[in-house]
Amino acid sequence: MNDASNRRERSAQTGFATSHLDRRADLRDKPDAIAALRHRSDTRLAVLAGETPVLKRLEGEALSVWFSHGETELLGAGLEEAFLGLDPDGAPRFARLIDKALAEPLRERPEVLLSDLRSVALKRLVPAHELGPLGEGKALLDWHARHRFCAQCGGPSELGSAGWKRHCTACGAQHFPRTDPVVIMLATRGDKCLLARQARFAPGMYSCIAGFIEPGETFEDAVRRETWEEAGLRTGTVRYIASQPWPFPGSLMIGCLVEALNDDIVLDGMELEAGRWFSRAEALQMLEGNHPEGFTSPQHLAIANTILRAWAVEGEEVNSE
Repeated sequence: MNDASNRRERSAQTGFATSHLDRRADLRDKPDAIAALRHRSDTRLAVLAGETPVLKRLEGEALSVWFSHGETELLGAGLEEAFLGLDPDGAPRFARLIDKALAEPLRERPEVLLSDLRSVALKRLVPAHELGPLGEGKALLDWHARHRFCAQCGGPSELGSAGWKRHCTACGAQHFPRTDPVVIMLATRGDKCLLARQARFAPGMYSCIAGFIEPGETFEDAVRRETWEEAGLRTGTVRYIASQPWPFPGSLMIGCLVEALNDDIVLDGMELEAGRWFSRAEALQMLEGNHPEGFTSPQHLAIANTILRAWAVEGEEVNSE
């Protein structure tokens, strides 16, 4: 559960990182306790139609991720449910998956709004403290949707631990939600930084480079390997900056600065379509949206924005104490 002290951390400022819920993992294997929580009058549920969040319209333009029991039942039959935790007042919070085929008919309902999760975050459609649980629920329910059969024997599996594991009904194996660690880094050399772009990016947008951590790697070694493979840069010191839960579908982004030891960039053409050094002044222009060539940086919800801002605005350096 986030408190006032850790909201000052850079990680807590990224999209999907803010949550006021106490996860109460101690209750997950107590079916009677979970059932009692599930049927309380103050219980609220976040609902996803497949991967699409369903938002409740409040007065005016306000939206919320939380639905009551009755409101949830009117949206469609639940396929899976997971216990997310208790809010600061002790009210239970759950996430519920309904059939993705219901998304289109629900769009015609005036009391709800359906929007992809990335747009919910980018447009700040719900309060930040609701976005974190929504991302948590989406990542967890997405994992259940992809793991209905046992990876050990191929038999069917069923939900357990209030949504925090799956149990194989054939061989008894237990499977737990996975989070894939990803390093995302800004290579710097003096007063310049490396930014690159993939073909799928919006025109003119440049970002940090990133890659999955491989088995047997520290995140520092993954930063060095990925920077070499994607940009042909030898690197030295690695400095951790922040992390971000990234529910697309379920990663943890580990943000770093890394010291580049050479200037010549050799891009991996399979991963990147362009990349170059940008001065600190250019990075500031990109963050402020006034670069003379129209180049932009990732928006507020992405940890790439946090890393770039830490270096260009806040003056963080790889070797600073």
